[in-house]
This record gives sequence, C-alpha cells and structure tokens, in this order.
Amino acid sequence: MSVEQTTATSAARAEETRILTRQPLPPRPVPRIASEREALNIASTLAESFREGAAQRDRERRLPWDEIEQYSASGLWAITVPRAYGGLGASFETLAQLFVTICAADPSLGQIPQNHFAVLQNLKDMGSESQRQRWFADVLGGHRIGNAGPERKAKAARVSAATARVARDPDGTLRVSGTRFYSTGSAFAHWIPFRAVDDRAQAVQVWVRRDAPGVTILDDWDAFGQRTTASGSVIFEQVEVGEDDVVPLWRFAAVPTLSGPVSQLIQAAIDAGIAQGALRDALDFVRERSRPWIDSGVANACDDPYIIHEIGQLQIEVDAAHAVLLEAARYLDELAGQPVDEALSARASVAVAEAKILTTEAALNSSEHLFALAGSSASRSQYGLDRHWRNARVHTLHDPVRWKYHLLGNYVLNGVLPQRHQWN
Repeated sequence: MSVEQTTATSAARAEETRILTRQPLPPRPVPRIASEREALNIASTLAESFREGAAQRDRERRLPWDEIEQYSASGLWAITVPRAYGGLGASFETLAQLFVTICAADPSLGQIPQNHFAVLQNLKDMGSESQRQRWFADVLGGHRIGNAGPERKAKAARVSAATARVARDPDGTLRVSGTRFYSTGSAFAHWIPFRAVDDRAQAVQVWVRRDAPGVTILDDWDAFGQRTTASGSVIFEQVEVGEDDVVPLWRFAAVPTLSGPVSQLIQAAIDAGIAQGALRDALDFVRERSRPWIDSGVANACDDPYIIHEIGQLQIEVDAAHAVLLEAARYLDELAGQPVDEALSARASVAVAEAKILTTEAALNSSEHLFALAGSSASRSQYGLDRHWRNARVHTLHDPVRWKYHLLGNYVLNGVLPQRHQWN
C-alpha cells in the first residue's frame, strides 16, 4: 500500500470513529406554556439545574443529551410558534431573555437551539402556508430543528456560498448531497434545514430528517470554547427530499424581512448570558475564596477598594449590554406583524448591531477580568473558570464585531443601509 493510500485509509478510519450514532429521543408533544412570564420562570428553574454540571460537561466534553431532552420537553422550544398556529407567539424580548438566562448557566447548552429559533423565523418569513402548518405543528409536537452551516473547506468561497446541491433523478426524485460544518444543534435535532442550490443554481433551504438514509453527523467540533455544542460536520449523500421540503430562498432575495436581525439578536443574547455568568462567578469567588492583597489593609477581598471599583465598572458594562439587547428586541417586537420595508429592516439590523457590539465586549471583558479580580487561585483547573473566557472568545467569533462597528458607522454617517443576510 502506498503512503497516499495509507494516509487516505487512516483519514477514513478517523472519520468513522467520529460518527455520532446516537439519535435524539422520538419527539413527544410538549406542554403549552400559557404566558411569557411562565416561560421565563421555567427558564430560570432550568438554568439553575444546568449550571450545576456546566463546568464538568465542559471539562469532559460531554455532550448534553439529557439536558437537551429536558430543555425541549419543558415547552420552551415552542414558545415562538405563532398563535395562529397554536403556539404562544412569544415576543422577541422574551426570546432574547430566554437565551440570556440559559447561557448564563451553560452557554454551550444555551447555544444549541440558536438555529431552531432562527429557522422558525425563516419559516415565518419565507415558508409557504403548507410548510408553516406542517413544521410549526412538528415543533409543538416536540421536534427540534438544527442546521447545517457553511462548508469550512471552501476557503475561497464566501461564507454564504452554498456547497450542497439538490438534483432530480431520472425518475423525478429530488436528492441532496454535500458536506457542511458549523452545524450547531443538528446532532440533537429531528429536522436539519440547510442552504443549498437547486439545478438552476438558485438558493434554496432544504429540510432533511436527522434519521434519513444518507445523513451522517460527525463529532468533529474541536474548538477550545463552546465545546459541547457539537457544531461539527454533517454529510448528506444522495438524501431523498420531498417536494415540499424545499424553501425557495431565491424568491425572497429582494424582500426585506426580520430573519437576519432575529438571528443576530440570538447571537447577542448568547454573549450577554456569557457575560452575566462570568461576572456572577467572579463575585462568588471573590466573596468566598479570594484573599485580600497584602497592601490593602482589609481583612476580606470583597472590601478591597480597587476590587470594588472594578466590579462596579464590570457590572455597568454587563447591565448596559443587557439593556440595549432588550431594547433592540423590543424594537423588533414593534415591527412584528407589520409590513417590513428596506428602511425598517435596516433599522432593525442597526439596533441589533449596537447590542451585538456591547454584548461582545461585555462577554470578553467580564470573562477576562474575572481572573484579575479573583486572584491566582481562580486559575486552578478544578474550578473551570477559564471556560467563561474560552466560550466568550469562541462564540464572539461567530461574526466579526468590527463589521458591526462599520455597519453602524456607515448607517449613521452616510445613510448606507446594511446588507440583508443572517449575519446582519
């Protein structure tokens, strides 16, 4: 056997060992949550439970299968299904707060449904009536939605370029093939929607069952943060697709919607949750474990005037980011249910960009300064506090914040409307 053949064989075996064979439990109808207040109360209760094992799951890179089942079984994953389709029709403000609450406890677990909720917004904006009825009913029936993101090997391609293709067999059957990455939520999902192109090279969104023949999910997500999101590869090999499983995105290329701003609102909320979780752990550590500096003249670290000052500064940053996040969410709520033109869609993107800038900086600052405040003992691996910075650093790379500054400045100074896509 040649060196090339040996290398190829080794690579194939390595890929086989990373195949996720575990399937999510079959979907079951979820409880109907009666109010947004009830939803947030449920989220708070779950967050306390999820926080307890977050550091160990991160340390062991243990995927949160049981926690995800518990989370979706609570009914929270169905709260944005519109009332007209039997759901609660929860506000964007409640959706943002849901992500903040869960991500403050465990941002890896909290990030997993990001695509579930983003795709539900896509469905509202671009799905046909039959598709809405079908998939909203599925979500109320306990189905979870994942996503298969862009292909990481397409170095020269734009991140929005579709590398999966839908083609029709000689007998007329639609089939899709392609390899995707950054597929947060797909391992735990029942449906995997993803971007592809049809035989006319037009952009479409294809919905594929997680357990369909030809679908392979690899556990090859190896980032140093957000370690248990399972955001790795999904391979589609001649997977059969129903005619009504395809959403024609190309028809909406020139139609302003809220899909992009809602997707970004979720990303900003995840960062806001990371910031809150890091600051909370910093406060707990300073109160319970940190020693005062020798020159401080105080008996307890929490009485150190410099620590008090820095804690105050961080609290302002975290609170300000959270406030602007909710303000942006409320603006999206004002727009919901009315025709969205280019100007309104642009203003929504700008409002969310402001929040994304602040939540990014709050997450990075609070997770970094945690150690300066808590002291050298906080760096010990037994506490797992480094996960806050690792999670913040990895998740805030989702889309570069420098372009949020550009979007905001170009809009304010020059009146240039942001490009419409899921990263704006």
